[in-house]
Amino acid sequence: MDCIFCKIIKKEIPADTVLENEHAVVFKDINPKAPVHLLVVPRKHIATLNDVKENDEELAGKILLTAKEAAKKEGISESGYRLQINVGEGGGQEVFHLHIHVMGGSE
Repeated sequence: MDCIFCKIIKKEIPADTVLENEHAVVFKDINPKAPVHLLVVPRKHIATLNDVKENDEELAGKILLTAKEAAKKEGISESGYRLQINVGEGGGQEVFHLHIHVMGGSE
């Protein structure tokens, strides 16, 4: 598999990682759209949100909790932030490995 996010998870490609746990890796977006722009990427390769199965229910919850934890760690949980999941090419998804954008901070 030639997935850039899988390579980042395996530490084959460097990233500015801010948080890791058994379910996900969180790193800074290389093309930020906000002062704080993180990507929460599950360790399990799932191409898009459309590919999430019922047996991925726990993982889906864990990556949301990881997004919340990352926002707190980066100091944007109190001021507010937004989460974004792009689904498919028509939805703006560029890397076909499920990920959540966490964006916030003063602009």
